[in-house]
Amino acid sequence: MSNIHKAFENGKAFIPFITCGDPDLATTAAVVRTAVANGADLIELGIPFSDPTAEGPVIQGANLRALSGGVRTDQIFDLVRQLRTDVTVPMVFMTYANVVFSYGAEKFIATCREIGIDGLILPDLPFEEKGEFLPLCRQYGVDLISLIAPTSRERISMIAAEAEGFLYIVSSLGVTGTRTEITTDLDAIVRVVRQNTEIPCAIGFGISTPEQARKMASVSDGAIVGSAIIKILARYGKDAAPYVGEYVRSMKVAVMQCD
Repeated sequence: MSNIHKAFENGKAFIPFITCGDPDLATTAAVVRTAVANGADLIELGIPFSDPTAEGPVIQGANLRALSGGVRTDQIFDLVRQLRTDVTVPMVFMTYANVVFSYGAEKFIATCREIGIDGLILPDLPFEEKGEFLPLCRQYGVDLISLIAPTSRERISMIAAEAEGFLYIVSSLGVTGTRTEITTDLDAIVRVVRQNTEIPCAIGFGISTPEQARKMASVSDGAIVGSAIIKILARYGKDAAPYVGEYVRSMKVAVMQCD
């Protein structure tokens, strides 16, 4: 069984997303550790890319700041090695297929296994094309995590039936970013997921407040938050870790209220 299941063993999971290298890797390390100390159950680490098509302006900005600072994939691998000396919660990479291709798919995925990365999320990889990476992910024991969007419709059951690690349910159409209201019929999506897999599912895109996190976790197995955390990093820079910690604590309390 995947290590990712540990994130969901103790009730509803809170999953923060952090762009590696924004504003620098030392801050990323501090933010990851602070997030875990305040209740984060799984960490999504974004490997910056110059054309992050699934991201809104907030996370696009984080990608640009990280790349402008000279962050490279090998440095991010070294960051994870260092984090794994004391961070035990599951960690996954979220990046784009071109990052993996340009590094060399087998080398990239083998390194994920070696450094302790549990899963890989590639939002620009269509489900039907996952064969590009799935055999390598299985060879090296790295879960290739699938996404389900409101537009997946009749494909939901097929995606769920073949899911690994956890299912990332996209709450809304469009790109990442905070939203004042989420109107997608997520109950219906999760109902189909439950009929086809025992793999946990978590909802992301648009979640920023404890109330939204509580609502999303009440429907699913957890809530994923990115843009709201990146906004804290953009505001406080190298001093952001304690502010992220406070935010993560409030969100974890909110999702736990669903148990």
